[in-house]
Amino acid sequence: MSENHTGTAAPTLLERDAGLLWHPYANLDAGALYCVNSAAGSQLELAGPGGSHRVIDGMSSWWSAVHGYNHPTLNAAAHAQIEDYSHVMFGGLTHAPAVELAERLRAAAPPGLEHVFLADSGSVSIEVALKTAVQYQGARRRAGRHRFLALRGGYHGDTLGAMGVCDPVDGMHSAFPGLVADHLFASRPPPARFEPDAGNAEGGIWAYDTEALEAWEGQVRRQVAETTDTLAGIVVEPVLQGAGGMYVYPPQVLRILRAIADEEDLVFILDEIATGFGRTGKYFAGEWAGVVPDLMCVGKALTGGYVTLAALLVGQRVARVIAASDTDTILHGPTFMGNPLACRIAAASMDLLAIPDAGGAPAWKMAVTALQTGLHTGLQPALELACVSDVRVLGGIGVIALDRPVDVTALTHAAVRAGAWVRPFRNLVYLMPPYVAEPEELSRLCSAVTGALAEVHA
Repeated sequence: MSENHTGTAAPTLLERDAGLLWHPYANLDAGALYCVNSAAGSQLELAGPGGSHRVIDGMSSWWSAVHGYNHPTLNAAAHAQIEDYSHVMFGGLTHAPAVELAERLRAAAPPGLEHVFLADSGSVSIEVALKTAVQYQGARRRAGRHRFLALRGGYHGDTLGAMGVCDPVDGMHSAFPGLVADHLFASRPPPARFEPDAGNAEGGIWAYDTEALEAWEGQVRRQVAETTDTLAGIVVEPVLQGAGGMYVYPPQVLRILRAIADEEDLVFILDEIATGFGRTGKYFAGEWAGVVPDLMCVGKALTGGYVTLAALLVGQRVARVIAASDTDTILHGPTFMGNPLACRIAAASMDLLAIPDAGGAPAWKMAVTALQTGLHTGLQPALELACVSDVRVLGGIGVIALDRPVDVTALTHAAVRAGAWVRPFRNLVYLMPPYVAEPEELSRLCSAVTGALAEVHA
């Protein structure tokens, strides 16, 4: 505590926070663990137990701040737009930031995704995708098709519709009986590992059990055959299930699901909110399988973590059917849709990702390749710890799996003392550093996390 003008101790921000603000999935009275004093590049300056700490951010602020903090290009974009106008309604009006962002998204997306619906957040983009798929089936005179096939272990957001297609057991279905819709869930596909190999055209080799995958496909096809007349679409996180467990599965799964969607005229939705913009080693993770979805949701890194924004990209097949229907529009229209400030920053963020290096490769590719190499090397020592059961790396994602639940609070404090900010969950400690992290920072980050694990879970 510090003293105020009365001479008594003034409460700190952490003390003022406790009992006032609810934090994500945290007890109200527990409050926050640290206070952020400043942020720049890949580092945060925190205040809390033990005083002030300068730490390397291993989370990219929940995977969004890919360019790090206080980036001059994104700062300039924000300032320039504020000087014009920060917001105008999107109903009946348009503006350059929205049009220019949509053009960039269309150019970067897989071919055929020609249309863009701008949303407030990733969860909202999932909501719009689900509604769009149901509208598509309704326009095809299939009113009974309103359910979705999703994967066990998946996570798509915390709003009501999105929550409904999250894992039905480990998600929040039981907490909201009667509110969450009934959907069809396939078991998790067999796991896969990506082994980096510079000599391979894809930068590495996917390893998985082909027989297990064939058995999984047969099971899914039987499930779909029994429920086709109720299904509107299929929704999955491509290649990597994020908040549901950082689970990596074979790209071939996406080809299987794309084929099923085509055969049954289901709307195929890829949730690229966590995986998009290069994080897995492809600009969009669906590119690992060479598939093009009917609908694709993007968010998180879209604005480089500066402000909330997401988008739904819509393919021609779905767009034509809805445009020719009685409603002829996507039935959604949030107040802050197409916010100019967010769109201007997002366009600048996409431009940063596209800057070519001396060899012509885009900046994101060079950065993610460096992250993959650094994480693969830096996390190997964790395998020597008795508490660690697995270490896996894909693109700019590093995951340490424990043989027990993580002591989240103790590990967080230990990591901060060692110079790293992480946010573990379940039995996992994972890293998704900003793309701008320097090799030395990445090495320190990995060492700090490994050291914290040794201290807390020895």
